[in-house]
Amino acid sequence: MAVEIGMAAPDFTLKDQKEAEIALSALKGKKVVLSFHPLAWTEFCRLQMQDLEKQKAEFDRMNAVALGFSVDSVPSKKAWAESIGVKETSIVADFWPHGAVAQAYGLFRDRNGFSERAVVLVDDQGVIRWKKVYPIKSVPDIAEILAEVEKL
Repeated sequence: MAVEIGMAAPDFTLKDQKEAEIALSALKGKKVVLSFHPLAWTEFCRLQMQDLEKQKAEFDRMNAVALGFSVDSVPSKKAWAESIGVKETSIVADFWPHGAVAQAYGLFRDRNGFSERAVVLVDDQGVIRWKKVYPIKSVPDIAEILAEVEKL
């Protein structure tokens, strides 16, 4: 089932590339950008995560946290984050149960075993306020995302 605008965002607790536990419920009071990418080690995914990293100060200014998600494991996320220069942005491993967060948000591609390329914005009260699915071979428009976060 896909999540809809106005619904409570499904909670999760997963580890990021630094093995820190990231829970959506712990981020209440902040806007949260859930940036789903299919797989680490691919060009479009690299650019998507680097865009989040480059805009960290802007997200901070807007009381927002950006999180990257894919079905890759924590060790893979760690090596990938180091290789692409992502140090501040959490890149979360939706590894086990395989793609559970992507599934909870209705963004898992069963035929491929990974998520859509998508962005979901959650407001500071944990409610979904915006979502967009992008073509797999594209990079989400970071200016569009920043503009949507600013509206929250």
